[in-house]
Amino acid sequence: MSSTETMRRGAIERPPAAPERSSDRADGNRRPRAGLAVLGWAIAASFILPLWWTVASALRPQRETFATISPVSLWTLLPRDLTFGNFSRLFDAGFGRAMVNSSVVTAGTLVGGLAICAAAAFALAVLRFPGRSVFFGVMVISFLIPFDAIAIPLMSIFRGVHLDNSYVALILPGIGNGFAVFLLRSFFLGVPTELADAARADGLGWWGVFWRIYLPLSKPALIGAGLILFVFQWQAYLLPLLIAPDPEKKVAPVAIAQFAGQQGVDFGAIFAGATLTAMVPLLVLLFFQRYFTQSVSASGLK
Repeated sequence: MSSTETMRRGAIERPPAAPERSSDRADGNRRPRAGLAVLGWAIAASFILPLWWTVASALRPQRETFATISPVSLWTLLPRDLTFGNFSRLFDAGFGRAMVNSSVVTAGTLVGGLAICAAAAFALAVLRFPGRSVFFGVMVISFLIPFDAIAIPLMSIFRGVHLDNSYVALILPGIGNGFAVFLLRSFFLGVPTELADAARADGLGWWGVFWRIYLPLSKPALIGAGLILFVFQWQAYLLPLLIAPDPEKKVAPVAIAQFAGQQGVDFGAIFAGATLTAMVPLLVLLFFQRYFTQSVSASGLK
């Protein structure tokens, strides 16, 4: 018998392999997904627990703020004796006025910042002028510099022109945000140039192209840039501390810091103020999260 016939007979007599069951494949796919889900919940808990502990500490008496940390128990995350005394001391010290100041400064920064950043992004993305790449490079470098590094020079400038202790001094440094310009420029580069060319051929000026074509198409990018401006201004501390020491112009982060003094630290009031100031951007980000994700995806940022 030839070797060829032997191999053919062996192939015929060999039973076919049993097909892989679909349930086995499903189990194999389900295990990695379950592991990723557990990992995701663990990461989410690591972010939520500090905020939860802050809220719980704001609702417990000050004497229990750190007494329940060790050993860790249920009362570490839940207040044993619920109280609103921390919030009462907070607002008795004028924190309500500070929240209003923060809201006014942030609203002014949003309006002025979006107008200036959108116009600058449109010029850098659409208009052709000498040195455009140089201007863009300088802008990119500018938002890589920590803002605290220029806080003291800005304070000297504003005091020199008698703008200290004013809303103008608190708003102006936040309206020119390099990252917001970068985000909007990236979005504008994705708008087809044929739209602008057609509008120009019909006699529309550059301002009309910007106002009637680019801005209506850039709602997600504008919301994303607005969130950047909002978070930047809402959490600002050093410059407001330096430029607006007047109690009538104090913003929320500066007002919270006044509870830590030479006579002691009121941790209960600090946690109460931190809870209120953190809830505002948290709610805003949760509401506009979808638009911010769209803006980042459309601009090509990773």
